[in-house]
Amino acid sequence: MNIISIIIADDHIIFRKGLRTVLNEIPFVKVIAEASDGKELLNVMKKEAADIILMDIRMPKMDGVEATKKIRLKFPDTFVICLTMHEEISYFNQMIAAGANGFLLKKTNKEQLEKAIVTVYKGGNYYDEEFVIKPKNTPLPKKVHIKLSDREIEILEYICKGFSNAEIAEKLFLSQRTIDGHKTRLFEKTGAKNAPNLVMFALKNNLIKL
Repeated sequence: MNIISIIIADDHIIFRKGLRTVLNEIPFVKVIAEASDGKELLNVMKKEAADIILMDIRMPKMDGVEATKKIRLKFPDTFVICLTMHEEISYFNQMIAAGANGFLLKKTNKEQLEKAIVTVYKGGNYYDEEFVIKPKNTPLPKKVHIKLSDREIEILEYICKGFSNAEIAEKLFLSQRTIDGHKTRLFEKTGAKNAPNLVMFALKNNLIKL
């Protein structure tokens, strides 16, 4: 495993220091910087290239949602994992729409945090089970009438489990170009703008079963 560089963005210094201590116990993770708000984070990122940002939502000056949007535009190769205490589904939806690659609650354990970092680093998506298995306080929308082929459903299930295109191609004995094509058609059929949007669409509309 390559060394994964991480920046922690959170306005609570005690939480940042505690999180850094936990991350330092993971041999392939290196915390290269910290930031107390979105503006400071973007300034830090001009000097420090990170693989992953661990992003809080509620921060002064610039919150995590706005910072994530700007990172997607200015630093498209950097992944964002939201790490928050807020369990409301509205925050989850906002961060996913902004382009976050993962979403964890601060009450998570070290093992889940490590799994999220590895999954996202490899190009997948990782969401706290509370939001994937049983979303809180939100009714499922009416089912949409979308016809997916058996292959598309199979690929969609792998996407929802966090597998990258290359990993899906290997599992299905197909070329990555073929998987890319299927994924593009899934975006077209569902209207999803990115992989996190596609995952949420699939889950809310019961298109797949994890």
